[in-house]
Amino acid sequence: MDSREDEVVSGKDRQKQLAREHYERQQTTRVQRERAAKRTAAIGTTVGVLVVVGGIVAAATLLGGGDDEVTAATPTDTAVPSASAPAAGPKAYDPASGTCEYQPDGQAAKDVGQPPAKVAAQPATMTIKTSLGVIEASLDGAKAPCTVGSFQFLAEKKYFNDTKCHRLTTEGIKVLQCGDPTASGSGGPGYRFTDENLEGASYKRGVLAMANSGPGTNGSQFFIVYGDETDSLPDSYTPFGTITKGIELVDQVAKDGVEGGGGDGPPKTAVDIKDVTITGKS
Repeated sequence: MDSREDEVVSGKDRQKQLAREHYERQQTTRVQRERAAKRTAAIGTTVGVLVVVGGIVAAATLLGGGDDEVTAATPTDTAVPSASAPAAGPKAYDPASGTCEYQPDGQAAKDVGQPPAKVAAQPATMTIKTSLGVIEASLDGAKAPCTVGSFQFLAEKKYFNDTKCHRLTTEGIKVLQCGDPTASGSGGPGYRFTDENLEGASYKRGVLAMANSGPGTNGSQFFIVYGDETDSLPDSYTPFGTITKGIELVDQVAKDGVEGGGGDGPPKTAVDIKDVTITGKS
């Protein structure tokens, strides 16, 4: 074989190598996308599961599939960081500049954009008009400025309008979970933000807190605590408000139970959110 033939052969080998490398890159990208899709396809607020054993909530998994027949699942949000998301979590509120960091995070269930970094960091009042009546809450913008800032933005964009509270738990923990426009438990706003107000956090009756799928993965899903037993939850879910009116509506929904029976799933009595408004100082 002469030198020209050698060059042709080596050229073909190089082409094969480049093609193989290109294929491997494609496969890696596909796997990453599939993993991200699986994380966001799990049950709306039930993706991360904590199992209640002897009254103590033990972490089983924070990402991945659904409830896996656990006694009760924690308030979790499947809107998790995408495979390409930066490893570092969103930064906490900066009091010097009065700003928060909202990081892009997957596809939005309802695309309304991203909140402005500047937040008020002041108390506010939230009114939730539902198919069962009105629920009101005082929001602690001083201790959870990024959370309240996000809610203010989403409410103004009518993100919560015409959505359903998709999850009720009646065993182990007692909460009603809402905030996912898809009502599947996997929907989020397309961004995430930091955890707040966790030191000494308490989840007693009337507390309003964020669902999540791990540290720094807050989106739009939240839960209302209607039972004091839920105070056994670990301090991992940002408490950002307290129900001041309408908790009896949640009590009635809890009394009616979960659709199809059991202690964790869609509420038998539908709770449709018609409108959410947030106003000034409480």
